[in-house]
Amino acid sequence: MSIKSDLAIQCFNGGFNCAQAVLTAYSEDFGLDTKTALKVSGAFGGGMGHTGQTCGAVSGALMVIGLKYGKFTADDNKAKEMTYGLAKEFAKHFKAEFGSVSCKGLLKYDISHGDELQSAKAAGVFDSICPQLVKRAVEIVEEIIGK
Repeated sequence: MSIKSDLAIQCFNGGFNCAQAVLTAYSEDFGLDTKTALKVSGAFGGGMGHTGQTCGAVSGALMVIGLKYGKFTADDNKAKEMTYGLAKEFAKHFKAEFGSVSCKGLLKYDISHGDELQSAKAAGVFDSICPQLVKRAVEIVEEIIGK
């Protein structure tokens, strides 16, 4: 494991969601304090607020890519295109490895429904699957943007 993936797993195991874990592993590299990183990424867990959509680890990774390359002036379309290209590359790698970028597709439960959320918790998927997704999301980001 890399230092960043270790940090992400520690954060996740410390009670934070997958998006928070991935983003905070990189936050200080971009001058973003941990508290702000945790708050900004807090709604992205469980596929965006337990809606089962885009995996939080994927969302966190895309936030990192945006922090490194994102457009911050109106006329910087080169940065925009680079960011989108890297986001697509990340998604391609993640999907090739796991078959999906959606929380629902990865967990095989539709956690937007309370009964399925409870079933997923009872089955331990958040403890068995999510740490792997967090770890690989960080590793793929490292492959794409460097350490």
